[in-house]
Amino acid sequence: MDITAGTRESNASMSQAFVSTKVMTEDGIRHAAVLVRDEKIVGLCAPSEIPKGFAVNDLEYALLPGLVDAHVHINEPGRTDWEGFSTATRAAAAGGFTTLVDMPLNCLPATTTVAALKTKRAAAQGKCLVDWATWGGVCGKNSLHLEPLAAAGVRGFKCFLAEPGVDGFFRADEAELRIAGPHLRTTGLPLLVHAELPGPLSEAAEALREADWRKYATYLASRPDAAETEAIQLLLGLCREFGFRLHIVHLATAQALDMLRKARSEGLPVTVETCPHYLYFAAEEILDGSTLHKCAPPIRKQANREALWQGLADGVIDMINTDHSPCPPELKRIEEGSFQTAWGGVSSLAVALSVVWTGMRQRNLGLVDLARWMAKTPALLAGLDARKGLIAPDRDADFVVFDPDAEVEIKADMLHCRHPISPYIGEKLRGQVISTYVRGHQVFHRGAFAEQAQGRAL
Repeated sequence: MDITAGTRESNASMSQAFVSTKVMTEDGIRHAAVLVRDEKIVGLCAPSEIPKGFAVNDLEYALLPGLVDAHVHINEPGRTDWEGFSTATRAAAAGGFTTLVDMPLNCLPATTTVAALKTKRAAAQGKCLVDWATWGGVCGKNSLHLEPLAAAGVRGFKCFLAEPGVDGFFRADEAELRIAGPHLRTTGLPLLVHAELPGPLSEAAEALREADWRKYATYLASRPDAAETEAIQLLLGLCREFGFRLHIVHLATAQALDMLRKARSEGLPVTVETCPHYLYFAAEEILDGSTLHKCAPPIRKQANREALWQGLADGVIDMINTDHSPCPPELKRIEEGSFQTAWGGVSSLAVALSVVWTGMRQRNLGLVDLARWMAKTPALLAGLDARKGLIAPDRDADFVVFDPDAEVEIKADMLHCRHPISPYIGEKLRGQVISTYVRGHQVFHRGAFAEQAQGRAL
């Protein structure tokens, strides 16, 4: 079904006015018309002041900026049996995401050279419903490739301090980061770090050799808070020494918040993200054998979850990215229920907005915060803020039409990724994506997708 055919013009060069009583602008929510021409926002005005020649889209729901997810594992080329550009961007469109930034691992080859970047771009050609960019990787002593990768258009660089557990990508130790540091500073691009040190992980694993790995408590104990806090302490020291931009991905432990707050007050260029699963689930609620909840770092306890929410409210945590990390069902060891052997990752692109909004409603947080955490600040991290993340003149006409009051129960057919498995299936959430627009093109509407792939590599 082509949702942009017929009365819904597929040609975004036409002049359109998107009207809502709840338009999320730079200055907050207002009743406005957003004027669009040639895929760009050309202005905002009162609905009574729409110029002649603009086709009016009168919307019943809130109009938010298209969401930006700066932490996604698309896995193509090389592991399209896990995910891929076609399925990942469908899930993104269904979830209100108009821009994805892909991680450099899980694909083969990993994005650690310009040649690998070209291979990835070729694999994506003609498959994407939404726009996308990619991070490069710091891996395998490739420091001499960092500046060429920056020149070729990666948005920054990702590394792991502990082994990522996937073929084709390796951890970077302190010595490698010291070699990479001057190159990172020269590029001006951020270093994104999976912040867990191998030392505390190894000590925990040794103590748990005889433990029952069907128990979630065993898995939680295997990845202690200290692995994160000690890693972040090391990284802040390197950031201070070399002056590169530092971004902590998927922060799971609230024990690091104080040191991150102090680093900010010191003026260090550090930003932080957390993920929907850390804000929604709690360790006490996870059943033994429920390997769909396995991710790294792990989902920690309820008190930790509430402290992460407070970290967002206080501005210590800047943004929410999904860390969408799918895999084939057999790798989740669902029947075996072993947290030791199951792949760690949560599929959430299509439902993340509802997950986060459900938690925000429970804590009396509003749409202004939602747009900042899931659109504006991820776009800024990836250096896409001149085009993405805001409803403002000269930005791309990327929108999500959102019903904040809808009640939804998540079903497998709502996920739209390659493998419809997720710990969110069966959860009852608030908020629903009605439509998604990428540069003025409607790519999703009430369960149906555009036939034409409008997404571009940024």
